[in-house]
Amino acid sequence: MNTPVADAPVSSTPVLFTAPMPGFENARDFTLRSVEGAAGLYALEAGSPVPVRLFLADAAVFAPNYAPPVPAATLDALDLKHGERPQVLVVLNHAPDATTVNLMAPIVLNPATRRCTQLVLDGREYPLRADLGSL
Repeated sequence: MNTPVADAPVSSTPVLFTAPMPGFENARDFTLRSVEGAAGLYALEAGSPVPVRLFLADAAVFAPNYAPPVPAATLDALDLKHGERPQVLVVLNHAPDATTVNLMAPIVLNPATRRCTQLVLDGREYPLRADLGSL
């Protein structure tokens, strides 16, 4: 697997979750920061009350065939208008033997408003740990 490389400058922007992330209910003030030299790779960071950093991958770049269902209520909560598409991000988990992504709980983001939420999908169609190289 080759990581796409980009010459774009590093950007950092605050994001607002419409509901707390599962497991991080007390985390606030999230920032989404692009990773230098890796197009579609981001760090999601929060500083209070305890530091949190998760690495996210843009599904359009790393898993282009991944199209999870996004409920209409979620699209409304993100202030997406009819026909507008959210950016879909998946959480990366790196281990010495493999890098996996969580397809069961994507983060969906309105790029214009920076409002986002983490969906938890039902069923077995979307694995919790999908091998990044197989996507």
